Amino acid sequence: MKLAISGKGGVGKTTLAALLAREAVSRGFKVLAVDADPAANLPATLGIEAEITPLAELHELIKERAGEAGGLIKLNPRVEDIPDRYSVYKDGIRVMVLGAIRKGGGGCACPENSFLRGLLRHLFLERDELVIVDMEAGLEHLGRGTAQGVEALLVVVDPDRRSLETAARIAKLAGEIGLRRVLAVGNKVRDARDREYIAHGLPGGLPILGYISYSERLRLLDRGGLPALEPGEPLKREVGAIFTSLTGPIPKAERRPPAL
Repeated sequence: MKLAISGKGGVGKTTLAALLAREAVSRGFKVLAVDADPAANLPATLGIEAEITPLAELHELIKERAGEAGGLIKLNPRVEDIPDRYSVYKDGIRVMVLGAIRKGGGGCACPENSFLRGLLRHLFLERDELVIVDMEAGLEHLGRGTAQGVEALLVVVDPDRRSLETAARIAKLAGEIGLRRVLAVGNKVRDARDREYIAHGLPGGLPILGYISYSERLRLLDRGGLPALEPGEPLKREVGAIFTSLTGPIPKAERRPPAL
C-alpha cells in the first residue's frame, strides 16, 4: 500500500502519518515513512532525535544522478539505492526526508526536482513495503508519473473553514494529476457538531474515511511538548479503524443538505 497525506498546515497531517506508520508496524507491515513537507517534522514525531539531512540538499549526489553536461537533466535518474542509504531506522519504521522543491521562474525543471520525483516514482511503483508520504498542501512533489502508484491521498481537515477550503484545492490538484482515490480524515473533532461542520464543508464527492477525536496529548505533540508519539487507547482505536478502512472498499461521500 502506498499512501500520500496532505492538508493545511496545523491540521495534524504529520501526526496522522506517524500514527498510521505505527499502526502498520503493529500489524506486521514493513514501513517506509517519507517526509516531503518543507517543515520536516515527521522524524521528530516518530521519536527520531538524530538530524536527517534532506535529500534536496545533497547537491553533489543530485548533480551526479540527475545532472548532465550542457545543462540537460536526466528525467529518470538512478535512485534505487537511495532509500536504504539515506534513511534512519527506528521502531520498525524507515524514515527519509526529501526537502523542499525549488520554485523558480522557469518552473520546476531542475536536477533537484527530477531527482526527488524520480525517487517518489521508485517508492510508489517499485518498493515492496508500505510507503507513507507526508506531503505539503501543494502536492509539489507529485506528478502524473507518480500518481498511478498512489493507493490513496488522505486529506486531513479540522473544524475550520480555511482547512476545508484547502481540502477543496488539494482535491482539485489531485484530480488534475490523476490521483484516483482521494479521501478526507477529520481531525481534532470534539463533538457531533464538529463532525457535521466538516461533512458539510467538504467538496461534494470527497468521502470521509474517518474521524480522530481532539486529544490534549496531540495538541502538546504539535507544539513540541512531547518527544515522541505515544497515543492513548481511544486514539489507537480510531487510527486502527481508519487503517482498516483503507484496505476496504471506497466509502461513499456523506449526504449533505443543499446550502441555504
